[in-house]
Amino acid sequence: MRFAARVGPAPLPRADVLNAIETTALRYASHPGLRRAELSVTDWLSLYRANIEVESAYRQDAISHAGAIGLGQLMPDTARDLGVDPRDPQQNLDGSARYLAMMLETFGDPHLALAAYNAGPDAVRQHGGIPPYRETQNHVARVMAVVARLEGSNS
Repeated sequence: MRFAARVGPAPLPRADVLNAIETTALRYASHPGLRRAELSVTDWLSLYRANIEVESAYRQDAISHAGAIGLGQLMPDTARDLGVDPRDPQQNLDGSARYLAMMLETFGDPHLALAAYNAGPDAVRQHGGIPPYRETQNHVARVMAVVARLEGSNS
């Protein structure tokens, strides 16, 4: 992913970012979306962290060419709908965790939830699955590859 610009203060040390990702994910560990997708807390932690890694490479100051902001690469309209400031790292993490959990609840499948996170839920509905967009297909594949790597390092 190419990043068009940077915004905000200097990034937190990586260890602090990883801790914030885990803490945020754990706040959503009882979300109905996890049950619907049949994800354990460990699976959820891996999925959420992998999504952040692929979205921003853990850069809290990342801005994409499309205008997505921060660690979770929230679009401004999505952040506004979620009631979070996408430039604030903790709010960005909270919004991205909540949005991914909502997509899990809506679609009941991690692959479809990731596609909806990337391309929007309407695109997933319109195509009856992962949309035929190269970016979205690559996003889902990359996140799932990172999940496999993370889960492999935990065993």
